[in-house]
Amino acid sequence: MATLMEKKEAHRLINRIPPEATWDDLMHEIYVREAIERGLADSKAGRTKDVKEIRAKYGLQE
Repeated sequence: MATLMEKKEAHRLINRIPPEATWDDLMHEIYVREAIERGLADSKAGRTKDVKEIRAKYGLQE
């Protein structure tokens, strides 16, 4: 699910990257921001799992 983008936030994001940034750099910044927003929304909605549960599922030690 995509989140709504505010133009002001898009400008802030563009102003934060260095002048020599590429389109790929900008796309990466957008991707990271969207991933963080989705993760925060999942957390608020209770759609998370405990680290111990995930480690047990994949047989990883703590």
